[in-house]
Amino acid sequence: MSAIAARLAELGLELPGVAKPVAAYVPAVVTGNLVFTAGQLPFVDGKLLATGKVGDAVTAEDAAALARQCALNALAAAAEAIGSLDRVTRVVKAVVFVNSAPGFTGQPGVANGGSELLGEVFGEAGRHARSAVGVAELPLDAPVELELILEFA
Repeated sequence: MSAIAARLAELGLELPGVAKPVAAYVPAVVTGNLVFTAGQLPFVDGKLLATGKVGDAVTAEDAAALARQCALNALAAAAEAIGSLDRVTRVVKAVVFVNSAPGFTGQPGVANGGSELLGEVFGEAGRHARSAVGVAELPLDAPVELELILEFA
């Protein structure tokens, strides 16, 4: 078992299968020593875990848990692209989009769901730059979408 797989198991998690793209893109692209993931929605077994706007149909706390699932999905896409998450040397950046109800300003707290998972999995190498952006709509009415840039050896 790889070190990252063991760490995920300690956390009670495992990498899901890579989510199939819902449009004309690929789940991840490698260039040089970086892997860029496409935006990942909170899918589990091909089903979206929730829909709706955060701050209305979805609570900020639930959205943070959904961001955590998005991060797991992004890690699965990266693992498929580079062969093993044990190759990751640094989480460079996370971008989190939050389908926000009017007046909702808690995007950073929602994004923490994904960011904290990355820290739990990679330790110091999981500390990253981040953008947390409120948007009017997301594909399939997903509450959250997350993409990653990872450095690997």
